[in-house]
Amino acid sequence: MLPKRHRLTRPEDYRAVLRGGDGRRRTRVGTDLLVVHASLADNPELTRPPRVGFVVSKAVGGSVVRHRVVRRLRAQMAERIERLHPGTDLVVRARPAAAGAASGALGEALDHALGRILKGAA
Repeated sequence: MLPKRHRLTRPEDYRAVLRGGDGRRRTRVGTDLLVVHASLADNPELTRPPRVGFVVSKAVGGSVVRHRVVRRLRAQMAERIERLHPGTDLVVRARPAAAGAASGALGEALDHALGRILKGAA
């Protein structure tokens, strides 16, 4: 489970990551299972912990399927959150193929996306 300090909770935070407007660097990395949108902090002195939000639309499936995908993504992200730089905000958007994917496959997709994001942030 992701601790509250690592969660995006307000709609304004999601909008800032997805659409910009706050002057931060943005990047987006996609795989067959998900798309990760990142808002990267340019201030190395920022101490706010990284935060993550999840978007799983009805295209993924019904309510039970969507919630299962969110739970799996949240568990996978909890294992990887410490790799992110302070001040980084992410929105993980599941694609319809994520409905049938195993947790390991979702983890591999997250690793691929985070690797590209972290390489670009360095």
